[in-house]
Amino acid sequence: MGRFRDALGGQDLGAIAEVKRRSPSAGDLRPGADPAVLAEAFAGAGAAAVSILVDERFAGSIADLAAARAATDVPLLAKGFFSTEDELAELRHAGADAVLLLIRDLTDGRLLQLMRAADRLDMDALVEAHDGAELKRALDLGAAVIGVNARDLGTFDVDRAAALDLIAAAPGDRVIVAESGISARAQAGAAELAGADAVLVGSALMRASDPAEKLRELLARPLVKVCGLTREEDLAVAAEAGADLAGFILARETPRRAPAVLPVPDTMLSVAVYVGERGDATSDLVQLYARENGHRSREGVLLRGEDQVARVVDRAWQRDDPEHLDRARAAGGRVMLAGGLSPENVREAIEAVRPWAVDASSSLETAPGIKDHERVRAFVEAAR
Repeated sequence: MGRFRDALGGQDLGAIAEVKRRSPSAGDLRPGADPAVLAEAFAGAGAAAVSILVDERFAGSIADLAAARAATDVPLLAKGFFSTEDELAELRHAGADAVLLLIRDLTDGRLLQLMRAADRLDMDALVEAHDGAELKRALDLGAAVIGVNARDLGTFDVDRAAALDLIAAAPGDRVIVAESGISARAQAGAAELAGADAVLVGSALMRASDPAEKLRELLARPLVKVCGLTREEDLAVAAEAGADLAGFILARETPRRAPAVLPVPDTMLSVAVYVGERGDATSDLVQLYARENGHRSREGVLLRGEDQVARVVDRAWQRDDPEHLDRARAAGGRVMLAGGLSPENVREAIEAVRPWAVDASSSLETAPGIKDHERVRAFVEAAR
């Protein structure tokens, strides 16, 4: 296992932060970007690796790779359009720990030769696929690190949903990187829940006034869910405040029942909440509780499709639950902490549990299903 692959193989979602002065699809992004300064800043902000565009079509060069190498010890990915062993050797000499290989541009035989050459040079190969056929080729050839690009390099269109399905279809013994179209925590979270080990982020960082701070924002946990939404105006406030997940309760026994799963902006994920029986509303995720004595159980699951992607640790129904945080702290895996959270106590709960997400509903209301906008904003701010 090379340095690059090893850096992406941790338990938490990793990030490959990209230095990219321009893009063929978006034009100039950050023409004066200094790869040494940015690589050092990205490493300090938590990047698992840094990607350097070395192709002139992106206003990049191999000198940029060498400058980044001199500035930081973080693993470096060289990105461009490569087809020969000599190019790989040049990249390795300039400091690359990994190289991007575009499966669409290479025959199986050539790709396999380049993967073997990278291995001889002590480099990892990030083999990039865009569709199911390309993913199958990458898997069949034994690629250990696979990038799933949501952007069609021919049309430049981004299809996040199709990319997430490809990520979910990949076997768990490969390192999977979600590429393109990620500019918000919820989008990174969606890739994580689909099974990505890391996200590659370029344009969103290059457009930000402070690229390193933008990277910190994308990686920040916990995600924040505002639940019990029933009105578009409340959803708009939650989105504007920076909430990542929008919860719509569709269980029959609650006064907070939503009329439907409302459309959410692409900076958020929608969550349909059910008790007992799962319905068929269209949503990004499902939060499902068992029904006990006519009410929901105090523990639930978060589902992506049919797959459980997190545990929901909630309080007992309408009564004190002094073991609530202890149970959450002891829970294994990814945890969404719910039940009794408010702007006043969420920070303390986060420090105690370190959950993947936090979830509040009734404490943010003026009446069941009607949100207090100032408390919604205060909850999101406190959870950050």
